[in-house]
Amino acid sequence: MVRKEMKMEFTSQSENEGFARVAVGAFIAGLNPTVDELADVKTAVSEAVTNAIIHGYDQKEGRIFITARVEEDQVEISVIDTGRGIADIEKAREPLYTTRPELERSGMGFTFMEAFMDEVWVASRVGEGTRVTMRKRIGKA
Repeated sequence: MVRKEMKMEFTSQSENEGFARVAVGAFIAGLNPTVDELADVKTAVSEAVTNAIIHGYDQKEGRIFITARVEEDQVEISVIDTGRGIADIEKAREPLYTTRPELERSGMGFTFMEAFMDEVWVASRVGEGTRVTMRKRIGKA
């Protein structure tokens, strides 16, 4: 049973990454997360939003959509763009792999998402966009 749900949409500007972090943090506050759990979720959201801005839209204008839901003690968050899409998802998930080395990207976005969340799924189509869905159980410590 879904206890609560939210949807938001914003432009693919780098300053909106902070907005997304704060909004998702406020949304999950009702689960009474630890400081570490809250930081984990906010970092994962930051990485997904930054990937959409840098890679999905190539730092050009676009829209980013976030949906989040709380079920029991779990939060599930999806970050969606309608940008370039990912040709090789497995390659993109490899640590240190980046398509934007000229921007000094570390290639650790998916690695961080996977480290901070319990589950991460990536669905993408070239020319249509990407959906990153992440799930984390809150209060398991």
